[in-house]
Amino acid sequence: MTTTTHHGPTRRVYVTIFVALLCLTAATVGAAEINLGAFNNVVMLGIAVTKATLVVLWFMHVRYGPRLIHVLAVAGFAWLAILLVFVLADYMTRTPILGAIVG
Repeated sequence: MTTTTHHGPTRRVYVTIFVALLCLTAATVGAAEINLGAFNNVVMLGIAVTKATLVVLWFMHVRYGPRLIHVLAVAGFAWLAILLVFVLADYMTRTPILGAIVG
């Protein structure tokens, strides 16, 4: 008789991650009500990155996958970072043209 081993998260881990995501969603709503000035974006992005990390690691099974899956996940985020850097570099180097809009 052979026994199969379970390689992945248990139901308890799923419930824990789900509760953490609900708490982080509540934190997002709470942080939206507080005026932090320029730090609102930092707080919101921090919460969003944390939630995305939880989803990618556990719900998408990257944490329990082989090393190739880890490499591909990191490559995807690296590509996203490259795209964001180029878009922001283009946006930051543009100068507004006054009087260009003719009504």
